[in-house]
Amino acid sequence: KGRNVKFVPEYIFEHFYDASAEFLTSIGVRGIVLDIDNTLEPYENSKPGEMVLRWFDELKDANIAFSIVSNNNRKRVETFLDEICVPYYYKAKKPFKKNVRNAMNKMNTNEENTILMGDQIFTDIWAAHNCKIRGILVFPIKDKRDVFTRLKRLLEKPIIKKYYKLKDKG
Repeated sequence: KGRNVKFVPEYIFEHFYDASAEFLTSIGVRGIVLDIDNTLEPYENSKPGEMVLRWFDELKDANIAFSIVSNNNRKRVETFLDEICVPYYYKAKKPFKKNVRNAMNKMNTNEENTILMGDQIFTDIWAAHNCKIRGILVFPIKDKRDVFTRLKRLLEKPIIKKYYKLKDKG
């Protein structure tokens, strides 16, 4: 195992909804920890759109619990979840595991049946692996173009390549 493996996600999807409830159930998922920004909606969207709401219903129908763990602020997270009753944690400090663990406790899930989905390797996937759970990387919906984000995305490229290389060996 190379030094990148702790950052390599177990799954990569183009969009959050590509991880269907049927797929999640087939891999033993009973709970999913979700990021908001650029995972479910772009930063500009203060509320969940139709696709997000439909996917949430699909998860509920399949008895898959979900919670939000976001590094964003309280106002952003509470505004987004205004009409949705779901456990949430803001200013979560991912990749630290405290709030991911809190979410798992709230959902009554464990390391075997929980997965974390987000758009960033160095926060979301690292947080998943710190908690010894699987991670799903989704491509960012609308990426920020600041220098820091561009650098992060550059550093993610070899890790994403490694994922596809490992998958091909599969």
